[in-house]
Amino acid sequence: MKTVSAKKNEVARKWFVVDASGVVLGRMASKIASILRGKNKVEYTPHVDTGDFVIVINAEKVKLTGNKEEDKIYYRHTGWQGHLKEAPASRMRERHPEQIVELAVKGMLPRGNLGRAMLKKLKVYRAAEHPHSAQKPEALSL
Repeated sequence: MKTVSAKKNEVARKWFVVDASGVVLGRMASKIASILRGKNKVEYTPHVDTGDFVIVINAEKVKLTGNKEEDKIYYRHTGWQGHLKEAPASRMRERHPEQIVELAVKGMLPRGNLGRAMLKKLKVYRAAEHPHSAQKPEALSL
């Protein structure tokens, strides 16, 4: 028996669409990260990007459990000294609900070039409309 290693140009990619309304953020993000890595495929190879594309719609309706809406703080740095900005999850949901999902999935992907390539296959949209209907995405139930 031979072990087959996937090649980057031989990977067949599919498109999936996930409706985030009422779904718990962490559980959804872990399943999305698994699909972006390609762990749901037979030809999964750790050092090759074998994952599929994932479209997340209704990002503003994602569910946070417990008191995370007020207690969870998102930090970012402007690059200037002393300019560490912080925003609670409630403000992030108002201004940038897409980033809540993107940051959750990004934390579950590997660091480096491979992880950044995987994150580019994640498309997150605030509302139910998305411009990827030509790719014929399959609905993914979580």
